[in-house]
Amino acid sequence: MLEHLKELCALPGISGREQGVRSYILDHLPQECETHCDALGNLLVHKKGRCRPAHRLLLCAHMDEVGLIVNHISSEGLLGFTCVGGIDVRVLIARQVFVGAERLPGVIGLKPVHLTKQEERKKIPDIDDLYIDIGAQNAEEAKQFVRLGDSVTFRPGVRMLGEGVIESKAIDDRMGCAVLLNMLRCDLPYDMDFAFTVQEEVGARGARAAAYAAEPEFAIIVETTTAADVIGVSERDRVCEQGRGAVVPFMDRGAIYDRALYELAFDIARREEIPIQTKTKVAGGNDAGSVQESRGGVRCIAVSAPCRYLHAPGVTVHVSDIQAVAKLTEKLAEEICEGKGI
Repeated sequence: MLEHLKELCALPGISGREQGVRSYILDHLPQECETHCDALGNLLVHKKGRCRPAHRLLLCAHMDEVGLIVNHISSEGLLGFTCVGGIDVRVLIARQVFVGAERLPGVIGLKPVHLTKQEERKKIPDIDDLYIDIGAQNAEEAKQFVRLGDSVTFRPGVRMLGEGVIESKAIDDRMGCAVLLNMLRCDLPYDMDFAFTVQEEVGARGARAAAYAAEPEFAIIVETTTAADVIGVSERDRVCEQGRGAVVPFMDRGAIYDRALYELAFDIARREEIPIQTKTKVAGGNDAGSVQESRGGVRCIAVSAPCRYLHAPGVTVHVSDIQAVAKLTEKLAEEICEGKGI
């Protein structure tokens, strides 16, 4: 599972351009899986288990990552851009990036500090003040390699930090993809449906279509979430903490989660000795907001890995938290399919 995570994180795949991630998952699925790619690009997978389930379950993880898209080429050959998904402009300055399908290397620049006024230095730059330098001498040269609408991703590079912490771009939500891919490569106790969705970072658009097609009664959203357990943040505002296990929220900005499923997750965690925590702040959102509104409604729960520096070029996640997410997701799926406690 961790090897798949590393390889998935290295792939480019901003919202609307997830084809490389989808191809990787398809290439690593067992032959017995039934697959379908819809018009938006969602990958829907059905796998038969040893038994038929009491309830139809959908497990969901999104393939897209936050990134940038080229919207201007200046006379100097510098690229203007805008964000795809929610990115804090402060994390962009001097970052190395890849542009377009050919993965042209570039670096994000800003007007030199010695040419800025004192008032400018106190402000966060506007995105229009930034540009991507690909080494072109002028617009004509840049246009030989780049077109408006080309995608831009952070330069990949998976590293281990200290004992058991992985750092990379796109852990949100290639972690969820790796967990579900791992489940699909194992024997399942029940028939289950899986959705690897597109365009989550720009409004959970793919999940709406995927859930409509799958018609589930229940859904587990396997995700990442913000861990703000860093210097200067109060205990209440930390949301969750790295190294303390899977995060199961009761509510976020997009969904109020099914209470019975929430209680079931904590019961399973106690029985199976799986580290678990909840979110101390109502923040963020994921595909659950779209899935739960599908058709006549879907009972949803999210199982997330706590990550620091989410939506940045270097996201960190603890291996033990990924393992907790994987184990809890498997046990939850089994008991939902059995109809236990719900």
